[in-house]
Amino acid sequence: MASAANSGNPEIGATIRGNGIDTNYHDEGSGSPVLLLHGSGPGVSAWANWRLTMPVLAKRHRVLAPDLVGFGYTERPEGTVYDKELWQAHILGFLDALGVERVSIVGNSYGGGLAMALAVNHPERVEKVVLMGSAALHFEITPALDEIWGMEPTVPAMRRALDLFAWDRSLVTDELAEVRHRAFARPGVHEAYAAMFPEPRQRWVDAMASDPKDVARVQQPTLVIHGREDQVVPLSASLEIFGLLPHAQLHVFGRCGHWTQLEYADQFAEIVGGFLAASR
Repeated sequence: MASAANSGNPEIGATIRGNGIDTNYHDEGSGSPVLLLHGSGPGVSAWANWRLTMPVLAKRHRVLAPDLVGFGYTERPEGTVYDKELWQAHILGFLDALGVERVSIVGNSYGGGLAMALAVNHPERVEKVVLMGSAALHFEITPALDEIWGMEPTVPAMRRALDLFAWDRSLVTDELAEVRHRAFARPGVHEAYAAMFPEPRQRWVDAMASDPKDVARVQQPTLVIHGREDQVVPLSASLEIFGLLPHAQLHVFGRCGHWTQLEYADQFAEIVGGFLAASR
């Protein structure tokens, strides 16, 4: 059973129990369902990641944006081992709890890795896929991603991490760093984050990746989006997956880092909305 929260914190939406985990999520609009999967940045939540995207897509779709287990305001059960299998099970359990059989998925970075894993392993549940700065294939970990996954919960470290995410420095303010730091410093949040990505961190890039042979068999229409100046996940990762997918489109934003959905919010929502609306 879903329940709504009235905390005044926009990051907190409704709660539903999916795969045995109390899951914080946002549910906006009506129509064909679209699942938004956030990235793995420190202090991230579905709302922080998708706050500019949700209201636009919700004009034509039912938009579902959960905090995945280990992130945001979703329950973090003691002793949880975080891996791709758990996150896939959590996503499917979340959809089952809502009675949603099939969705289009928009995945950001780590969320893109999960979107592709679901298309590979559970194709019957996936209508279309959008991959944004996606960690869906093997790549050599970037210094920026290594630093972000290993960061400590301090304001200067958060400011540095935000600088690595965005090409447009006007988006990175001291106020934003303070807000994201407070989210990251909440009890249990940094501890869960550290448990997900301990050194050596290349193994976690590899653990999120799908096998290229499996990717090449994916039949869902897929839109691949990337920022040309992305320091976190290299553009080459999206070029490679675009070359493998049989039914793919590619859009690269110049003068853009890892935050396509924030740096080019209007264009991103328009491109994604058009892709989702198009017939197969």
